[in-house]
Amino acid sequence: MGMQVGSGQGAGGGRRRRRRRHAPMSEINVTPMVDVMLVLLIIFMVAAPLLTVGVPIDLPETKAKALEGDTEPITISVTASGQIFIQDTEIAIDEVVPKLEAIAKNGYDERIYVRGDQHSDYGTMMKIMGRINAAGFKRLGLVTLDEKGS
Repeated sequence: MGMQVGSGQGAGGGRRRRRRRHAPMSEINVTPMVDVMLVLLIIFMVAAPLLTVGVPIDLPETKAKALEGDTEPITISVTASGQIFIQDTEIAIDEVVPKLEAIAKNGYDERIYVRGDQHSDYGTMMKIMGRINAAGFKRLGLVTLDEKGS
């Protein structure tokens, strides 16, 4: 007839405490995932503007303000040697309007930016812009760099 007094352990009471101390945590720790997502977001925010146009052109400089818009415009680039590109694809001058009509999502309201090297032929630039305008595209713009030293 023995009885333990003051131990505080009922039938199996000590085992329950041990299980609670070493039981796996059922909560999800999202802090590492949030950290990784924020780093990826910053990387893509920095890298995205660098990936837009891949044709190297020496743009002229101007004091004009940048145009703002919500959609990505179609970019036509003219190199110093007279090569013409829509985005990154080289095309002939006669193919400019048919290609634009094929890829314009907003029809004739599509924004079109013409990037011309500062050493490119002025006549070639005007031929391209004239053909685009004659085809019915009205939202046409020239891309330049900010003027330095002023």
